[in-house]
Amino acid sequence: MTVRVMLVPPAMNAALREARFAGDAAPDESGLRAARSAAAHVPDADRVLCGPSGRCAGTAEALGLRAVCEPALREWELGRWAGERLDEVSAREPDAVAAWLADPVAAPHGGESLLDLCARAGAWLDSLNGAGRVLAVTEPSLVRAAVVYALALPPQAFWRLDVAPLTLTELSGRAGRWNLRCGRPLAPDGGT
Repeated sequence: MTVRVMLVPPAMNAALREARFAGDAAPDESGLRAARSAAAHVPDADRVLCGPSGRCAGTAEALGLRAVCEPALREWELGRWAGERLDEVSAREPDAVAAWLADPVAAPHGGESLLDLCARAGAWLDSLNGAGRVLAVTEPSLVRAAVVYALALPPQAFWRLDVAPLTLTELSGRAGRWNLRCGRPLAPDGGT
């Protein structure tokens, strides 16, 4: 049976603005305003889920959703880099960052490798067989990993996918056969 999976990254927050790894700051006021203005444009779903972070839960609430927390939709586990800024880590550990960006099995931070993240996203997608229409407010890294998995892209494609806050990425199909529609703003004016 065909499943329609609609993925929405959370509203803007300080961690996203600062390019922090897994910075779980709640959406800021401008992000909450954008989410509230997009609420009327959220598609209907049979199941509504959100990642366990405060930014995902806060965005779901601002969108007017009654979302169930789904642990599989958690942020990329980046070990000791969690909460740090990319530029700071790059300055301190340039070889580790280079390895992380070049090798999908590298996890110099002590957390999940890119391959592990894509496998987690894929296992979650595959578990949705027969679920109908699923809407999930989830981390940008999970959206990117789900697209890589669903389309059987090489892992390095992950680094070439941009996922903006409050956009809709849709995967329709079933395990082993997915189609993609990406990047549609929830609000017709882009939520601004």
